[in-house]
Amino acid sequence: MENWQQHISIDPGVMLGKPCIKGTRITVELVLEKLGAGEAEADLIEDYPQITREDILACLTFASTSVRNEIVLPSAS
Repeated sequence: MENWQQHISIDPGVMLGKPCIKGTRITVELVLEKLGAGEAEADLIEDYPQITREDILACLTFASTSVRNEIVLPSAS
């Protein structure tokens, strides 16, 4: 998904500015945590009927873009 901006918004007045699925208070973080814990897309959509598969894909693309642009320094061991 190239245009995650169509599905994700960042508003300081909503959820303390955390990225959310537009028109909801469902954070990208929540979606990623649930997917990372093994929850299926269909289960997320059932639990949160106001979101779509495209919204979930936008969350993944947003996360990928964020990580791609982040500088990670190795830890001192």
